[in-house]
Amino acid sequence: MAMPEPAPTDGMRASRWGFPIIDFHAHLPVPDEHPPAAEERYRQRYGDRKVAILKENWRWYQEQWWSAYSFPFPEDAEPPAEVQAARWSDEIEAAQLEAVVFVTGGGNRVLARAIADHPRMLGFAHHDPFGQDAAAELGRAVTEDGLRGYKVLAPALDGLIDDESLDPVWQAAEDLGIPVLVHFGTLDGGGGVADHVNISPLRLHRVAKAFPEVPFVVPHFGCSHPGDLLQLVWACRNVLVDTSGNNEWIRWMPYPLTLVDLFTKFLDTIGPERVLFGSDSAHFPRGLVRAYYDEQVDIVDRLGLSDGDRHLVFAANAARLVGLGVPPA
Repeated sequence: MAMPEPAPTDGMRASRWGFPIIDFHAHLPVPDEHPPAAEERYRQRYGDRKVAILKENWRWYQEQWWSAYSFPFPEDAEPPAEVQAARWSDEIEAAQLEAVVFVTGGGNRVLARAIADHPRMLGFAHHDPFGQDAAAELGRAVTEDGLRGYKVLAPALDGLIDDESLDPVWQAAEDLGIPVLVHFGTLDGGGGVADHVNISPLRLHRVAKAFPEVPFVVPHFGCSHPGDLLQLVWACRNVLVDTSGNNEWIRWMPYPLTLVDLFTKFLDTIGPERVLFGSDSAHFPRGLVRAYYDEQVDIVDRLGLSDGDRHLVFAANAARLVGLGVPPA
């Protein structure tokens, strides 16, 4: 596709799409040394054979999506984190991105070490908030490891995300001045998790009200719960939205819905200051999912966003949250 001429920037470099981009949501794919606790509990109760069946069902759904986009299937074995970071650095340079935020990467220390020599790669802490000394670990990960935020998978937690026992974690985030990205809704795509006490973004209501100085970001437009997310962002100005992922869940809604509809609704209701671009890119050989970039850039162009508003969505909002110190254009 023909790329537009690079526009003037505020100290950022123009990407291959013609303007600065910070991808606020990606994953550094590394070997999984610690299977999810829920999977282990299921294995102990129902056995290995049923675990294998569920994984086969999950894989079936993913292969439908990968094939629809002509994506190569993921590697059977993930290389070490340092190798993945080097591959990702090449992807960032090829696309001339300003930065990519990796919200997971094999644990806080693993991710921090992997990206340490790559200044355009930023990382988030992603440990269990119910874990022992979780608040202290968040402080350590930010002050010692240089991580820039905190990622939580709400439907993977063993308890309610608004349990008051977690308040020290949110207080730590507030004291550190970092964003907290919380996934709600369906988890792991088709064949994954669709029912959980934390499935709805509205579960964050008390927490967001109690810690109004923490920027909470809900990814994937609420991931099958856009209505609940709209109620949450109406009630809490410190809640933002990211656009990341394949947003496959749209196909399973009981009413017609498109990605254009979601962009339109959220930009109309909360404005471009609270919307952040992300791709949810992860595994190789696919790497950076340029198809998602192309699609979302095309949508904001069709919606007629001004250069300034587009800059907020694709770069400036993320820069502000992760402390890059770049003012809006």
